[in-house]
Amino acid sequence: MLNMNFAEKVIIETHQHPWIASPHSGVWRKPLAREDAERGHATSLVKFDPGASFNEHDHPLGEEIFVLSGTFSDHTGDYHAGSYFRNPEGFRHAPFSKDGCVLLVKLHQFQAGDNEHVIIDTQKTTWSPGVGGLSVMPLHNYKGESTALVKWPKGERFQPHRHFGGEEIFVIQGEFIDEYGRYPQGTWIRSPHFSEHFPYVEQETIILVKVGHL
Repeated sequence: MLNMNFAEKVIIETHQHPWIASPHSGVWRKPLAREDAERGHATSLVKFDPGASFNEHDHPLGEEIFVLSGTFSDHTGDYHAGSYFRNPEGFRHAPFSKDGCVLLVKLHQFQAGDNEHVIIDTQKTTWSPGVGGLSVMPLHNYKGESTALVKWPKGERFQPHRHFGGEEIFVIQGEFIDEYGRYPQGTWIRSPHFSEHFPYVEQETIILVKVGHL
């Protein structure tokens, strides 16, 4: 198992970690949290080499994907960087990438009854005003669990706050900062239930945030 104690804070600067070959030729991974080598709860970066593909399969307890770079494809279409997916249990696909791509992938983490198939092109979705100067793009909400993109303008500071149900962040662009450290683009942060911090940024920053699931 890897990083499966959800009561502990985890910070991984993914650029400092090597790609590890998966059982599928041309597909590489950087594991962030994993219950078992090839099944169960998993959060990973996944890289498809140009032309790499998977056989058709489904995902028990669902699959959540954010395309970080390149183009990811399956029978439903081609999806560029910024595409967000929720593929529920029972959805089958045979993904591939003609030119290569990098994904943030979460497996086996859907709540019971969360069965909606979601595809969102965040590059074509409108930002909504958030607290202070923040802009928010909601992506998913179900029974207290929510996922969103959050855009921080240069110099923005947020009030100190606690995370009921925990918080998970992936830094898409810029650098996220709090009193505990600085987290550049590509950093994954998982903070436990009732953790607290005082975040801010010095440059425009976009983060993918998931809360209420821990």
